Amino acid sequence: MSEWKKAFSLVACISLVVVGDWIAETNQKWRTGAGRSSLLFQAPVAKQASTAKAIHTIDVTLVVDASHARLPRENLLVFRDERGKSSPVESPGDWSKRRQSILDGMQSVMGRMPGAEKRCALDMRVVEAVQRPGYLEQLITYQAEPGSRVPAYLLIPDSVRQTPERKLPAVLCLHPTDNRIGHRVVVDSDAKPNRQYASELAKRGYVTLSPSYPLLADYQPDLKALGWESGTLKAVWDNRRGLDLLESLPYVDARGFGCIGHSLGGHNAVYTAVFEDRIKAVVSSCGLDSYLDYYGGDAARWRPEQGWCQTRYMPRLADYRGRLEQIPFDFHEMIGALAPRHVLISAPLHDGNFQAASVDRIAKAARAVYTLLGHPDHLRVEHPDCDHDFPVAIRQQAYQLFDQVLQP
Repeated sequence: MSEWKKAFSLVACISLVVVGDWIAETNQKWRTGAGRSSLLFQAPVAKQASTAKAIHTIDVTLVVDASHARLPRENLLVFRDERGKSSPVESPGDWSKRRQSILDGMQSVMGRMPGAEKRCALDMRVVEAVQRPGYLEQLITYQAEPGSRVPAYLLIPDSVRQTPERKLPAVLCLHPTDNRIGHRVVVDSDAKPNRQYASELAKRGYVTLSPSYPLLADYQPDLKALGWESGTLKAVWDNRRGLDLLESLPYVDARGFGCIGHSLGGHNAVYTAVFEDRIKAVVSSCGLDSYLDYYGGDAARWRPEQGWCQTRYMPRLADYRGRLEQIPFDFHEMIGALAPRHVLISAPLHDGNFQAASVDRIAKAARAVYTLLGHPDHLRVEHPDCDHDFPVAIRQQAYQLFDQVLQP
């Protein structure tokens, strides 16, 4: 390298330090901009073959790689091309690139989705069995990974015995937060009302599986020892292995599954379905709004072990306190990532956890993807006039959706 180039490099480095704050401020303007942005500044350098005091300025284009800057959550029809440039989504192939960036963003916070290293024999064991009206209720455990057995309720309709040659559709039923009885809430008629969607679906002829959520009630896996960076991804993995279990049952129609959940179960259903294309229909009740809108953006909700930042959710989200707009994924993108599969979201008007208006903004963004893929009608949002609840009328719509998709 020539001497004047070395001198210029040194001056440029010093200049970058001096204007670092300005660059950081400018970065704020890039978050929804192109993949690579340019700054034009003038750097003084000594002019060769002249007096020591003589200088002139050279226009220098400093190219800053912003290929990891966050794409807009409200506009899903943009993606980064191979050069890192922001480009419009004009085809399903373009969308697949944006979708992959969404999965990458999720895993940057949740941890990486494991592969074959965590797969093992399911080794399903029946702990107890009780005959209920219309179905057999089994409390089981299965091995989701080496060193971790997941408790779950498996409900088997009586029609399995009556017509053994017929395969039945199956639904993953994910429970809401309950630190006393955990996953039992979705099968126990004496538990909190409007939560028994697993037993109701079993009575309608569906095989249902209801795994327990990590770090609730009696299911207390050691996430750190098992190598998990979030309870959210551990739950997703347990659910995916639950689908493996359903596929292994001779009386289950394994061509596609449903997934339903309320509150905790509502977002657990979305997270799982994003990573699991065997799920063909998703129902989320009181399970989401934008991270930007969660409890009105209250900063106290984003401290370690608060809200979404708890160990059983995603501890890394605490790093985004005060800069929520930089969280590399949001429900706009995750609902879009489910397209063109069937999705029903119930967002009550008076939910104290999640805002109905925020859900509408999410659906508006996601529907652009559904439209691109030819199925805008596959995404539905309902706003029941209630609080944080899963009323009968909405549950009936959910069950009818499963009838439509899983029993055509």
